[in-house]
Amino acid sequence: MRIELETKALMYIQQQIIEKKIVLVTSVIMDFENKDNPFPVGAFVIDEFLKSIKKKEFVRNVKGYVDVNEDVIRIAQELSSQGIRTKDAAHIACAVYADCDYFVSTDDRVLKYKTHKVRFIDPTDFIMMKGN
Repeated sequence: MRIELETKALMYIQQQIIEKKIVLVTSVIMDFENKDNPFPVGAFVIDEFLKSIKKKEFVRNVKGYVDVNEDVIRIAQELSSQGIRTKDAAHIACAVYADCDYFVSTDDRVLKYKTHKVRFIDPTDFIMMKGN
């Protein structure tokens, strides 16, 4: 049931991004991780969605696509030193660097992390909180 709700919530969030009601910030880390996705259909769907929003310029944030740079590396190293796994630290570092308000995730380990720099939230709670 949880997976079904999260999936529907993610689909709703994607629609909100397309309608420019939510700004998506993505990163090279997301691209890299999606290439390692063990589910080819899921990886394809995510890749096509990310490509479509980049082409249509739905990403309005100046830092809408975060690439690895010295600041991201520094932030990721700080997070790793606090016990955050390397991949998670890289994702979070990109969100912090881009000044994101929220980090939407289905990963329970990530959702347990707390910082004043970005709010971690699962997709279902995100759409409930946004009141859309």
